[in-house]
Amino acid sequence: MNLKITGLHLEVTDAIRNRIAEKMERINRHSDDVIHTNITLSVEKTEHKAAAHVHLAGKDLHVEALSSDMYAAIDALIDKLDRAVLQHKEKSKNIR
Repeated sequence: MNLKITGLHLEVTDAIRNRIAEKMERINRHSDDVIHTNITLSVEKTEHKAAAHVHLAGKDLHVEALSSDMYAAIDALIDKLDRAVLQHKEKSKNIR
């Protein structure tokens, strides 16, 4: 899986990169279909936003999360992304 992390109006530190890579391992355990993930982190006034665009085999997913803390936004993003990937996996399993 390719992982690209981009910061808008924010410097992406090694700690943030490690946190995201650590959390993305959970997504990889649940699905082998993840081809490419692009995560964008941004700050607008007091809101921290984390957005992910995931290219799966057969589908693209886009998930966003907002919070007052960047680490909380990342955690919420990964939770939403995990649910979306599991939902896609269940749908594709039912079709086959």
